[in-house]
This record gives sequence, structure tokens and C-alpha cells, in this order.
Amino acid sequence: MSSTPTAAVQALAALPQPYLLFLGDTTEAGFAKTAIGLHDWAPEVCVAEWSLPGCPISTGLPSMTPAQARAAGARAMVIGVANGGGVIPPQWLPALVDALENGLDLVSGMHQKLGDIPELAAAAERHGRELINVRVPPRGIPVGNGRKRTGKRVLTVGTDCALGKKYTALALARGLRGLGVDADFRASGQTGILIAGSGIPMDAVVADFSAGAAELLSPDAADDHWDVIEGQGSLFHPAYAGVSLGLLHGSQPDVFVVCHQPGRQHVLGYPDYPLPSIEDVIALTVQLGRRTNPDIRCVGVSLNTHGMTDAAAAAACAEVSARLGLPVADPMRQDGEFNRLLEACIA
Repeated sequence: MSSTPTAAVQALAALPQPYLLFLGDTTEAGFAKTAIGLHDWAPEVCVAEWSLPGCPISTGLPSMTPAQARAAGARAMVIGVANGGGVIPPQWLPALVDALENGLDLVSGMHQKLGDIPELAAAAERHGRELINVRVPPRGIPVGNGRKRTGKRVLTVGTDCALGKKYTALALARGLRGLGVDADFRASGQTGILIAGSGIPMDAVVADFSAGAAELLSPDAADDHWDVIEGQGSLFHPAYAGVSLGLLHGSQPDVFVVCHQPGRQHVLGYPDYPLPSIEDVIALTVQLGRRTNPDIRCVGVSLNTHGMTDAAAAAACAEVSARLGLPVADPMRQDGEFNRLLEACIA
């Protein structure tokens, strides 16, 4: 029996699919994680991509204008960028209005709400289109109570943002189900919510209620049920550590997996802040996590080896595994080490 989130965690209304993915003018793949994540995990609802001049990022989908995508069957354009602060820059507005004028609704996971931008509100009204914001927390979130809940939980944590916590959680949930384990993916960010169809955008929750939101996200469940909770940010992040801590306390994970990208030297977008070590992340997560689950433990590491050869990826995983004495794998490569990671989660 799977657990069912409380009524406060509302599933999204049926979204207008399929999508045209908008990449804007972003030049950093980490900031295009919404478009890339949708393409990787929900390709059946993605028709094409569209970007502005100077954008080198691509999901690999065909490039189409809104008019072309509408003719190809798209019903909405998703803003596929998650930039710092979640703002919609002025230079995007002509493209967003173009989508509305050509019969596409707009779907956004940004902090800035589509309807708060006069040009978009007017265009949507003029053309009878919908402006849909998914980065909106449910009403009635309580303050966290710290009560121990039934069921089991695994949380993905990271050395930084945008390096694989969502992908790892999705892969773990799928892998556990493949082993016959009753497991659910719990989305805590806008991209995960778009993929799963439900969840709570943790970084949009008022700080006092963040632990309570995480408790709602992963409610009481059967003793043999596992919730795989998508992590957010990093406990070492100079801007987003508060989100990570609220999620850690509220989710009360029994086990956690550390996510890391080899070669990344500093916090994404913060060149003055060096990346913490995996060891430091494990130690701090255990120290802080024990506040709501005294038995919390790290069961392994997920490495984002995108762009590395198979041999280089295997060597990187082996080195970290030998150093820490834990299973280390890239979940996207689905090899024997990933199976060891799955087994460690439920051991």
C-alpha cells in the first residue's frame, strides 16, 4: 500500500500537454534543468524546444517556433529555465507573448508569477490563453511538529544545486519498484512537480512552515513503504541552505544519498564559495538530521558523470567508493553499482 499525501498536497490540475520547451537565453545547462528534466523523464509530452539567439543549450529536441509547435500538436509552452531568484527577464517577454498569440498556454515554475506581468496578463486575456504557475505551495501548511511518522524515507542531498538530486530520486524510486518495493517519488521542486504531477515547491514555502511542508509531502505510510524524497539545494549553499534544512528536518529520512558532480569546484553561480567535500556533507547531514531522526545514516553516493567516458565514470565511482566505504554510482548509467546503491537503501 502506497502512502497518500494529505489533501493539502493537491495534484496539479490536468496540464495542457504536450509542451514546447522554452530555453530563453540561458548559457548554463544547470539553469535549464526544467527543460532538460522534462525531456529526460517525460519525453512523451515534449514536442520541441525554442530558444533565443545566443543560447547554446539544447535538449536535443527539434527547434520550433510557437507557431510551428502549435501546428505539430503542442498545447502549451513551458518555461524550461530555473535561474537564480526565479525571475522572468524583460528580454523574454516578446517570446512569451508570441507563444500566447500563437495559441499556446504558458506554464511556469518560476518564483515570479506570470499573471503579475502586465504584458503577459493582457496577452493571455486578449487571446483566451491560460497562465499556469506550478511553483505555488498549497494553502494551510502547518508548522512542523516533529512527530515520528510510519513508513520509510530516503532523501537525496547534495554538495550543490543542479547536480542530480532530482534525477537520483527518480531513478531510486524506479529502481526500488523494479525490486518489488512499494516506493513513491516525492517532488519538492518545480521540475519534479511537472514530471510527477504533484508535490510541494519547497523553496516557495514561508520559512516557518518548511518543515511542516516536508511532513505533508511524505505522510504516514505502511511500514514497508518507501518515499523517495527529492532534495533541494545544499546545507552548504550561501543562499539556499535554509530550504535544505527545512526539508531535512521535515522529511525525517531514515537514509540519505549524497549527490555530487566530479570536477565542479565552486557553488554554481557563487565563484567565491568552494564546493564542500562529500565527507563534509555526510557529517553535517547526520548532525542536523539527528534532530528529527536519531537513526539517520548515509547509504551511498550518486555521482553525476555526464560527459565522462564509461571508463572515466567507473574510475570516479570506484575512487569515491574506496575512500568512503559506500556504494557509489551514476544512476543514469544503471550498472551493477547502482544496484548496490538500491540494496543499501533498503538494507
